Amino acid sequence: MASVDLPRGRALARWWNGRGAGDVRAPHYVVCGRDPLALRLINELLAARPDVRVTALVPDIAALPELLTMRRVRTLVAGRLDETAFTGVDLGDAAALALVHPDDVTNIHAALCAREAAPGIRLVLRVFNGRLGARVGEVFEDCAVLSDASMAAPAFVAAALGEPDPTHFRLAGRTMFVARRHDVPPETVVCGLADAAVGGEPEILPEDQARAEIVLAEATGRPAGTEVAARRLRARRRRRQPMAVMLRAGRALVDRKLGVALLSVLGIIMISGGLQTREFMRAGERHVGLWRAIYETLLTTVTGADPDLAESKILQATDLVLTLAGLALIPLITAAVVGAVVNARLALAAGRLAIPHQDHVVVVGLGTVGTRVMAQLHDLGVDVVAVDKDPGARGVSLARRLGVPVITGDAAREETLHAAQIGNAQALVVVSTDDVTNLQAALNARAVKPDLRVVLRLYDGDFARRIQRAFQIAISRSVSYLAAPAFAEAMMDREVKATIPVARHVLLVAEVTVTAGGGLVGRTLDASERPGGARVIGLARAGGSWVDWQPPRDHEIGPGDRLLVVARRQGLRELIADANPPAPETVAP
Repeated sequence: MASVDLPRGRALARWWNGRGAGDVRAPHYVVCGRDPLALRLINELLAARPDVRVTALVPDIAALPELLTMRRVRTLVAGRLDETAFTGVDLGDAAALALVHPDDVTNIHAALCAREAAPGIRLVLRVFNGRLGARVGEVFEDCAVLSDASMAAPAFVAAALGEPDPTHFRLAGRTMFVARRHDVPPETVVCGLADAAVGGEPEILPEDQARAEIVLAEATGRPAGTEVAARRLRARRRRRQPMAVMLRAGRALVDRKLGVALLSVLGIIMISGGLQTREFMRAGERHVGLWRAIYETLLTTVTGADPDLAESKILQATDLVLTLAGLALIPLITAAVVGAVVNARLALAAGRLAIPHQDHVVVVGLGTVGTRVMAQLHDLGVDVVAVDKDPGARGVSLARRLGVPVITGDAAREETLHAAQIGNAQALVVVSTDDVTNLQAALNARAVKPDLRVVLRLYDGDFARRIQRAFQIAISRSVSYLAAPAFAEAMMDREVKATIPVARHVLLVAEVTVTAGGGLVGRTLDASERPGGARVIGLARAGGSWVDWQPPRDHEIGPGDRLLVVARRQGLRELIADANPPAPETVAP
């Protein structure tokens, strides 16, 4: 059972570490945070080894009450992360310290204090600002600087464009990426990852590799699926009729009554001009061309005409009409232009779109993740409209610089979605931190456009699965679920090469070394695999560095062999346990 300790942190640490020899040798990790990423990270660490110990340092126990029910977790409360707090944690006993507060300054300040308390501690920092994170990584030794927003944003972008989550990484001299099977040559496919051809939950690492629609392939210079999808959208926008776009913009900017009056006057001018042209032709001027007709009509309309009593009554009447129309035309044009400018400014001030959008992506929530999603979609050339109820949200200033329209309002309200022109959108990405608001916005958007692609940010996996079944919202993502494995691997410094998000699952690409006495010695590669849990994609034989990417499936594994695998957490944990001899049992004194 977890425990809470405020004033007696050091005494509690000594008691805990002295419970037995097994506890002393077990790895000890410290996690400082107060949001779902910290909780997911602790779960990842606990799942890595059965004897791992975790200390959670939180500003308030109400921030993560779930910690009190978790075994092998000690919970301490510290309102400020300084040398005093870290001394009470006994950082000298810890293998690594993770600072995952949602504020960059808090994490960097805590890192400086931690290095004072324990100079050799391994640090894992959560930093949103990429440039700042790069500088921090240069200052601290043995430090990993990660951004959960950077890790999760590509998955949301790909889902909005209807593509698999983009993942590129280097492995044993080869560049691997995730793609749909039909988008890559068959000879480049390394491993089938998921069968997503049928609806519902995808089957991860299926036993029949030929059924896997999502595959891990070797990169051959082809663009990623997100880039291909963005190109299709750009081409579709270019094929649109410019006149139709101009007419829609005119309807949005010009007052309706003013527009009717202007069109009426223009109609009168056209009819009068046509009548004059016909009279000229009857009078013998048979060669009145189009240009002369337009020229004489506009000149008469704008400047008026000298009275000519010798002309026919029809010409005299049309001259009179054109003169009067000319008096009305100039003020009407001026009023239309001024009204359009005023309407555009009022629309921007009120958080409405002044120009119609078509096939755009609406991004709700301009926090750390939403800002990344908006920027990446914009970089791909996709038309984006952003929505946030806070006019001072983190990403609003960036949206203004990029020229992305921002609607200020609550996305859970239908009028806000209508202001974002959700009826014309191709996708809605809802990435605020409130699951209830996200769900309400998604359902309201689906009510407006039933075939809208909705990408929903939901923390709770069980809740997401039930939502998918009940409301047919098939795409949901969890930022902490996507990012926590990378933070955990950075803390443990294990041989995990990459993480691959597939829907709401995360696969690990790892290197497992087989030691003498391990359970894998003497087994074939086929016998070592676990359908749905782990699959071997490469083999480096003992004493060699060359990787066989198509090893014989009947190869008997020997001590020193290194297996390159794609696995789920549980599958990798079982494979690592089998690759090493069982640990000797310890008896507590």
